Amino acid sequence: MAETSPRKTYDPLPDAIAASDRQAIADFLSEAEPSEAVHAFASLSETERSKLLESVSFEDLASFMGDLHDAHAAQFIEGLPAEQAAAIVGGMPSASQADVISRLPESEAEAILKAMPAGDAHHARRLLAYPHDTAGGLMITEFLSYGDTLTVGDVLDDLRANAEHYRKFEVQYAYVVSNGGQLVGVLQLRDLLLSSPAERVSAVMIHEPLKVRDTAGLEELERFFDHYALLGVPAVDAQGVLVGVVRGVDVEEAAEERSQRSFLKFMGIVGGEELRTMPLKARTLRRLSWLTVNILLNMMAASVIAYHQDTLSAVIALAVFLPIISDMSGCSGNQAVAVSMRELALGVVRPRELWRVLRKEAAVGIVNGIVLGVLLGLVGWLWKGNVMLGVVVASALAINTLVAVCFGGTIPLALRALGQDPALASGPILTTITDMTGFLLVLSIANAVLPWLTLNS
Repeated sequence: MAETSPRKTYDPLPDAIAASDRQAIADFLSEAEPSEAVHAFASLSETERSKLLESVSFEDLASFMGDLHDAHAAQFIEGLPAEQAAAIVGGMPSASQADVISRLPESEAEAILKAMPAGDAHHARRLLAYPHDTAGGLMITEFLSYGDTLTVGDVLDDLRANAEHYRKFEVQYAYVVSNGGQLVGVLQLRDLLLSSPAERVSAVMIHEPLKVRDTAGLEELERFFDHYALLGVPAVDAQGVLVGVVRGVDVEEAAEERSQRSFLKFMGIVGGEELRTMPLKARTLRRLSWLTVNILLNMMAASVIAYHQDTLSAVIALAVFLPIISDMSGCSGNQAVAVSMRELALGVVRPRELWRVLRKEAAVGIVNGIVLGVLLGLVGWLWKGNVMLGVVVASALAINTLVAVCFGGTIPLALRALGQDPALASGPILTTITDMTGFLLVLSIANAVLPWLTLNS
């Protein structure tokens, strides 16, 4: 039987680009699920991305880019002429516009803003002024608001007259504002439809609606949406002026992204962001900048072993337990780091509460250290039949576990107090401490009881 070649997998977007099939490309961009769109873009080569830009309208591209990660979208428009980039960004939702522009080089971002229509640029600049993880940085500015002197009929007439424009909005509610723009109420669409056209909106609106300040942080917004089962909440400035709407889904995405950034920093990715579609130079620098520091930290830990190499040579079995003790202590310390970082994020603990955290962690460290130390000591005793070997490794692990959880619990607080990012530095600092302390404890205790250790070896 003749051998058949494997069937080529059909990949809609690259294949449509290769065939210069504009209709197929447009269909894919409009119909693809967000996850499919993200994967398709990440798989494109530079040449294919250039062809994609030439094959579809800016409006279709803007809709497609709304499904991409901000970093991917920024990478796509970076280097484009300002007019083309502005046309694409201008078709994206307001919150996405600011997020994408903020990821571009300052000079390029400013050129795009200048090329955008004045109104869109004004909105984008206003959102860019807010920190990313605040209500102002997350809110959308596409919402419906009406003066409190209007009637229900006025509102319904406006909805009908601008139906095509409002269709792009995620309309769940309409907001009622005073002459000065202050939020005074919320209109449910159901109430609008069932009320008399002559009735004032102030008579059918929900008075004293729930709202958040535009400066509210991500933790506060998470607590709000945990407490209230709402799709969105209006955001107001210091004067109570309605400036945007924060959607619950955007808060969830921001919280997830924050966790991902923290994880990358914890793993030593400086900058908190890396995608494999990024240039090789940027990716290697983000990794090497912290790996080179780790070389120095590991040399410090290795110097402890070098100093006690005679002891290690005399009782070679100790070499088996060194990585176990440093690794187990590191795991205990990282648990304490995780708890402290979570409590800092929730506002449960403050940087000045070092002593309280230290006392709490010390209690856990003593109990866990004794339990783990006894277990490892039994292994050492049964393996070599030398009770003193068991005592050495048990004591070292017990003490190092106590040290690890105490440092693990307090390092994030100390770094936050110094204005540093706990996610970036806590792990490497803790690893160095637990390695050095673990090696020092094992070898120092072993050196002190060396005659008993070598008796049965």
